[in-house]
This record gives sequence, C-alpha cells and structure tokens, in this order.
Amino acid sequence: MVSAVHSEEELPREEFVEPEKLLELAKQSGAEAAEVLKSQSRSRPVFFEANRLKELQSAESEGTALRVWRNGRPGIAVAYGAAAPQALVERALALSELNEPETIELAGASRTSYPDVGEAVGVEQLVLWGKEAIASIRDRYPELLCAVELDCETETTRLVNSQGLDCSYQDTTLSFYISAEWVRSDDFLMVSDGQMQRGYLEPQIVAKQILQRLDWAKENIEPPTGRVPILFTAKAADMLWGTLQAALNGKRVLEGASPWSDRSGQKVTSSAITISQQPHIGPFSCPFDDEGTPTQEIVFIQDGVLQQFYSSRATARSLGTPPTGNGFRPSLGSYPAPGLYNWLIQPGSRSLLELIASLENGIVVDQMLGGGAGISGDFSINLDLAYRVLDGEIVGRVKDTMVAGNAYSALKQLVELGGDAEWNGSCYSPSLIVEGLSVTGKEQ
Repeated sequence: MVSAVHSEEELPREEFVEPEKLLELAKQSGAEAAEVLKSQSRSRPVFFEANRLKELQSAESEGTALRVWRNGRPGIAVAYGAAAPQALVERALALSELNEPETIELAGASRTSYPDVGEAVGVEQLVLWGKEAIASIRDRYPELLCAVELDCETETTRLVNSQGLDCSYQDTTLSFYISAEWVRSDDFLMVSDGQMQRGYLEPQIVAKQILQRLDWAKENIEPPTGRVPILFTAKAADMLWGTLQAALNGKRVLEGASPWSDRSGQKVTSSAITISQQPHIGPFSCPFDDEGTPTQEIVFIQDGVLQQFYSSRATARSLGTPPTGNGFRPSLGSYPAPGLYNWLIQPGSRSLLELIASLENGIVVDQMLGGGAGISGDFSINLDLAYRVLDGEIVGRVKDTMVAGNAYSALKQLVELGGDAEWNGSCYSPSLIVEGLSVTGKEQ
C-alpha cells in the first residue's frame, strides 16, 4: 500500500509507549483492527580517522509504529522515544480518513519470543581490532591514510496486533569497515572493504584483502576494449544480483514490470546459478517479517530455472499465492512491501586467484561508481577500482574505464562462479566471470 498516507511527525512526549496500551486505545477509539511494531536499538560505534582513534560513541533509540484500520481505511503514525499514546492513536485514525479502504492483512494469533543469536563484544575489543587492521596495512604501505568504523549493535523487534499476535526477537551484529587512501602524485586511489558477522569478526582477513588489491594497483595500465570476459569480485557482483532481486519482487510481477512475470518454471539464467533465501543463516537471519509472517527457506532459481517470487501478505493475496514472509518496511513509518533479508547464491569451487589464472585477457572489477542496472538490466558503469588480466595474471590497474551491458544477458553467459562467497550487505555472493559485456576506456 505504497500510496497510503502516513505520518512520522513528532508527537507530544509524555511516556514510553507500550504496545498493549496502544491496541486497547485504538479499539476504544473505533478501530476494527490495529498493529504495533516496536523497535529498539543500542550501538557502540568506534571511529578511526587518518590512522588514529577519533571517537567512541554510545547510542540508543526506540521507535513505535501504530497501524490502524477504521472502516477498512488504513492509517499509520510513528513515535520515537516517549510520546502520548492517545495522541498517537488519534493521529493514526485521522490519517486513515485520507486513505482508500483495503483488505485488512494481519497475521493470526501466535506468541513466540526468539533468543538472541549473536554475541556482544566490548569497546576495548573493537578498538583493538581497528588498531591491528590499520597496523597490518601500514606495515607494508606506511604512506596510506586509513579510516575504520566498527560497531556492536543490538536490536530488539516486537510485533503485536489485535488478532492476538505477539512475537519478538533480538539480534546482535558486529560490523567492520575500513578504507585506505593512497595518493601518488596526481593519482588518487581508495580501496575499501568490510565485514558483518554474528559473534565474531576477522579484521585481519579484510586487511589482507585490502593489501592484495593495493599490490595489484601499483601500476596503471591501458585497459582492453571491446568484449572481453569480466570477473566481478564478490562485493562487485552485487550489482548484477540487484537486477534479479527486482525481477523476483512480487509487486513488480503484479505491475507487469518484471520481465519474468510469466516465466515461472522456465530457464532464466545460466544453469550454474541457484539462488535461495535461508532465514537462519548469516548476520541478516530473521525469524519473522514486519507483518508477523514466519520467514521460510525459499529457492528462487534452481539450476537456472525460475521457481518462485517473494511477496508481502497483500501482494501474495493479489497474486493468489501464499505469503512468503517477505513483508518488510523500509522505515517504521512505511507500509509493508515485498523485501529481501537474505539472498544466497550457491558458490562454485575455485578461489578468486584460480579464476584470475583462468583468464587470458580480461578485467577484474572490484569497485564501481554509480548505481546498479535496475529492473531493465541495462547498465553502463564507471570502474572505480579494476585490474587488467593478461595470460592469467593481473598486470595493473585500469583507469577511466567503463563496462556496459545487460545483467540478464550476462548471467545467461556466465562462465564460472567462484568458491569465495562472502556477505556484502544481505547478499551472500561469490565472485563470478561473465561474457557479453563491452569495455571502453582511454589510453593511460
């Protein structure tokens, strides 16, 4: 319900809002149905700048979103921190008068509390990890300036509704991000990488990846032109997968915007590609969506064949299919829409270095400027960090180079998937080699 009117306007602050009280007040005020989503977070970010520890922070936040229906008309209002419960109810009901009636989509009665699957780490350890990563990089490249951000964040989510649903979960995630700036005369280079995990981090692995890319970038070299094989590293491959995520969105299918709307059961990518959603794996694991629907393991593409789309409750009803547990809110004040939380590509077997060794003449793409391909699949991107491969070896960095093509066509012409899958956001992807893309550049 993207077009519905909602409000995140600040309300009179009086008390911390309890979900049960909001449901009761909403019912007393004439709502036939109501839902409360409450989110709390605590984080302890650590920042390094120019190789030095800059700042330690501690932050807490709490937000409550009330969604009501009166005469079938939905309204949503949000409070951050303490607020006046009756004012929140009245605002949501007032906004419902501005929206069209809809079918009320609420999960049924269920009471489940899921335990935290992560593990908190103290600030001292975060600082130590940051210092060690910077030292590893500057031991080989002392002229570099490194910036680091680490965080330990705990989030608690609770969802209750007037149907008797009451479910909650808590998760603790650790994150590490580092960038290294290298200025050589008029040549500027920034290499960045990161990691997000539950319970542990391995900053030294990330530092090692940064060093490898710096070693590869020592020399600038002329790029190839025309159509050559392109190797996208694990983090760069996300640009291609974003197009497939859009094509599998049930809302796009309803709108007729997805090129795969009528391709269920047909081959849509290379046979080497299998893509799934697995609720209990990785730092983005999630037991239920923002509508209270239990998340589930889904195979979207099996050996290149389209199996299923993902949807929210309303989208599933319109499609005539069961909800998949993919109803998520981009923000507390948004209505649920189809969204992904875990996107896993089944990896191959060979390492990144082995994939590079298999190329006679090509490019390794690691960092890009600009957005992705979008639902059409067409893209033309500037390469921020990329390397030339000749006879199975990286011979230098290429600059002022563009790669253009179509994501759907490229993934049909997949040469090989690597065995080096890693998390980049909520996408667990390996590196990959594709053909059919065009390279343009100017001589160095």
